Amino acid sequence: MEQLIEFAGNNMLLAGAWVALFFMLIYSYVAGFTSGVKEVNTHETTLLINKEDAVIFDTRSQKEFKAGHILGARQIKPEELRAKDFKKLEKVKDKPIIVVCAMGSTSRGVAASLLKDGFENVKVLKGGMNAWSAASLPVSK
Repeated sequence: MEQLIEFAGNNMLLAGAWVALFFMLIYSYVAGFTSGVKEVNTHETTLLINKEDAVIFDTRSQKEFKAGHILGARQIKPEELRAKDFKKLEKVKDKPIIVVCAMGSTSRGVAASLLKDGFENVKVLKGGMNAWSAASLPVSK
């Protein structure tokens, strides 16, 4: 323990970075539990698509979307995201909506905006397209 204190005293910047990372990690877990946005894994996503006709809402850039996306996914432009313009989804408001990004982190904010806009059944794909691809699930190009 004494060596740890000495190390922290000699490397204040590094120790501060570790403390900041620790608190950011704790915050992300607490925010995940208290958020109204729920995460679904790839298996739950395929069940929602096949059984409940869920709509996939891809928030990645046009270039990433064209490189590969979930079959039937709808892409939204960055300017529509900034303006929180979700008119594309008004016709499917009664269906489950799954928001997808590259790794599952930025889609949470979009999903929260959808909830505030009156969409009731909004979820986030945990791990994003990286998890989808890692599970060897079908991708459309």
